[in-house]
Amino acid sequence: MKITSNVIQDLLPLYLAGEAHADTVRLVKEYLETDAELAKQVENATMYNLSEIPVPRKKEAEVSTYKKAQWRTVVLTLGLAMIIVITVLTALLILGAFVLAAPM
Repeated sequence: MKITSNVIQDLLPLYLAGEAHADTVRLVKEYLETDAELAKQVENATMYNLSEIPVPRKKEAEVSTYKKAQWRTVVLTLGLAMIIVITVLTALLILGAFVLAAPM
């Protein structure tokens, strides 16, 4: 399989962050020797300290974040429902007080 620029660009965040395996580093370096334009982009990224490119997250972290967000949505929904119920009950009590206090 021929290594294309797209494959190398997918690997660049790991490479620039220093998180790539030695084999990947070697592959990227070898490719950059053959692609002057991409090598210049990598040099610019390094020169301007763009090594803070986010590394792809692990599936476990994504699942954990999703579960936390799902739980927060449930809690917020229940809280909103409680506020609505309390508001309706308060309105009914106030309305009932007016009805009982009104002369007949």
